[in-house]
Amino acid sequence: MLNRLVIPARRLLPTQGFARGVSVLVGGTAGAQLLTIAAAPLLTRLYTPEDFGLLAVYGGLLALFTVVASGRYQLAIPLPETEREAAEVLALSLAVVAFTTLVALLLVLLGGRALAEALGVPSLSPWLWLLPLGVAFAGGYQAVSHWAVRTRAFTALASTRIKQSLALLAIQLVASPLGGGGLLLGHAAGQGAGTLTLARPALRAVGQHRVTAAGAWAAARRYRKFPLFSSWSGLFNTLGKQLPPLLFAALFSPVAAGLYALAHRVLAMPMTLIGEAVGKVFFSSAAEAHRRGELGPLVAKVHATLAQIAMPPAIVLVAIGPDLFALVFGERWREAGEFARWMAPWLYLVFITSPLSHLFSVMERQGQGLAFQALLLGVRVAAIAIGAALDDLLLTVALFSLGSAACWVGFLVWIAHLTDNRPRIMAISTLSALGWGLALLAPLLVVEWLAPAWLPWNAALLLSAALVGLRYFLLFRRAYQ
Repeated sequence: MLNRLVIPARRLLPTQGFARGVSVLVGGTAGAQLLTIAAAPLLTRLYTPEDFGLLAVYGGLLALFTVVASGRYQLAIPLPETEREAAEVLALSLAVVAFTTLVALLLVLLGGRALAEALGVPSLSPWLWLLPLGVAFAGGYQAVSHWAVRTRAFTALASTRIKQSLALLAIQLVASPLGGGGLLLGHAAGQGAGTLTLARPALRAVGQHRVTAAGAWAAARRYRKFPLFSSWSGLFNTLGKQLPPLLFAALFSPVAAGLYALAHRVLAMPMTLIGEAVGKVFFSSAAEAHRRGELGPLVAKVHATLAQIAMPPAIVLVAIGPDLFALVFGERWREAGEFARWMAPWLYLVFITSPLSHLFSVMERQGQGLAFQALLLGVRVAAIAIGAALDDLLLTVALFSLGSAACWVGFLVWIAHLTDNRPRIMAISTLSALGWGLALLAPLLVVEWLAPAWLPWNAALLLSAALVGLRYFLLFRRAYQ
């Protein structure tokens, strides 16, 4: 019976490799995100902004470890021509994850309490034992998921996304009496859920190819640019993303970190995971396209599609962010909507450019990627320093977001140059997406700006949502064709 359902479902997928891969991963991501979005209004009523601030600080620490957990060697797994060499890179990645986990454990044992107090959240100290556990889960998942990318096991990747969301949300809902600790428990468990499914074929490949220490060491030397450049690039990028919750907690309060964390979670999580799904398939296809000299058209097509997807939500958040957050999450989260209004342009640009950042690895230009991330980090540190000096939280968020957006615009121009795409082509794609977005959201924008009595706000919101949904359906159908 199951086969009768699965086989027709697979026939519905596009036959073109890139579109099919994106469809499978985005389908799994969409399912995971629907679960997360559906649970968010309940979580914001079970937990306080201070609880979310605790999660934001823990998540920031975990992200800093995770980004270098495997020395970024996992990015090299899809690149080798032979399966044996790829298996050697996989084994190397897992070995580095084990070492990073040990470092995290020593940090918690020797200085966990001092670290929590320095970050302005002493209540985090009893829960820091989850940090090395999260590093092991998240770092291991990175390695085995990139093996799945190499083998194009996109269906397995999509299913792990669902499992991770289910585990995360179930524990966070059940553990709400623990306060912020319940959020942390769910976050740590979600990192590991579904990893075993991907780990089995990956570890089997390591055994089949009889990977040796000498082979892993040879792979470490061959792909040394990844830890030397990509690890620092990734660390700078992640540090830039995690600076706000970490510093908001230390410089303002855990409540400030929690407000920012919710805004970033609601905005960035769907965009990040969909962008990550596209990025994984893009990474898999870009290496081959680069060898054939067809990278430019692929980059232009991916950028144009992502712009059409991301523009409507960005316009909505700029127009009605505070009202929307108060309606969905409760009145005490209205200020998070103000943050979202300023963050929308920045996260729009991250969504349309982050999948393209894999070009640094594909073209082995990790040094240039490192320089960009260092610049981005410097701009973000300066923005937070200025806002903190003026003791204005909203100004800090605005400066951080606008400075980040300016850097990503420069990155997009650089990508266009690198792939022989004229900036005018990228600009036309953006203007087309903006035009479509304004047209689809016209009912909502008319109500927000003119407030005609004949068109209620809720009706305008539903009408615009229906138009955007229809547009997404047409884009999806075009990908299948």
